[in-house]
Amino acid sequence: MGTLRKRILFALLAAILPLIAGCTRHSKKERYYLVATNINLGYWKTAATGFQKAAVEYGVTAEMRGPTTFDPQGEVDAFRAVVALKPAGILVSVANSRLMAPEIDAAIAAGIPVITMDSDSSESKRLYFIGTNNLEAGRLGGHRVVAQLNGKGNVAFISMPGQPNLDERLKGYKEVFATYPAIKVADVFDMKGDSGLAMDKTAEYLARTGPDKVDAIVCLEASSGKDVGEVFKRMKTKDRLLVTMDVAVGTLLLVKDGTIDSTISQKPFAMGLLGLKALDEIHHYPVKPLANDYGLDPFAPFPAFIDTGVALVDKNNVDPLLDRVRAVELQ
Repeated sequence: MGTLRKRILFALLAAILPLIAGCTRHSKKERYYLVATNINLGYWKTAATGFQKAAVEYGVTAEMRGPTTFDPQGEVDAFRAVVALKPAGILVSVANSRLMAPEIDAAIAAGIPVITMDSDSSESKRLYFIGTNNLEAGRLGGHRVVAQLNGKGNVAFISMPGQPNLDERLKGYKEVFATYPAIKVADVFDMKGDSGLAMDKTAEYLARTGPDKVDAIVCLEASSGKDVGEVFKRMKTKDRLLVTMDVAVGTLLLVKDGTIDSTISQKPFAMGLLGLKALDEIHHYPVKPLANDYGLDPFAPFPAFIDTGVALVDKNNVDPLLDRVRAVELQ
């Protein structure tokens, strides 16, 4: 073989070998898990779609685990079961940080990368959080409520106190309301993961009159929005405000017909997609020690938080989003 041809061959090999190495870096034996609660919700199906998209792109295996109802202890049990499988990484949305933090710490101590998404556990040793700035989501909703009520009225919240993301949203609303003395928080109702309880409480709120009248209801989590909206329709309520979370088709249809004033959109697909890619990076390029106080370290290899963003959806911008969500849910 001539010298020139040898040089050309070596140059081609130099260019191609790194690409081949990159393609063979991954394996189906690498398993990544997304752990959440109430996993049959459309929100979690969207997150799982993003998680699976990254898995297909990388050639690894991804799976979602968790209870099909709001069950924080069931989520802990699912997390423990996943840890026992010694996966390449875990992405988890924390329903109850008091219960989950010790489990996250144990996984990290065992060398399993854990990143939180959607709902954080800041007191745990999780590597970082990917998701909504829930304080900002609450502020966004708070400004909407103030504007629509002209700065005066009683507001009731439907939530699940103790869930970190929902508590942050409520805090954001209250921060905004603090500058408007005529806006009062009438109640924070614990729906305990049961939309039926939220519907019954909504009917009670809407029946109140006089000084106890509830002028606005805010649903801080996804599953109650559509059902609370249906109570508004059934009771033919036109003089109260309803603000919800997330963009399930049923919720968006009620925004379109004016039953729901507005809903706050998150990006669960991006959370799942970015979460798996981040875990894969840590798996292939390990950081030692994995358990460390990276929050105080200016040379930390991880961010503290990746904000995937929020947006307010109302009648002015609902149509294109409704078409998009419908198309995805029909797949």
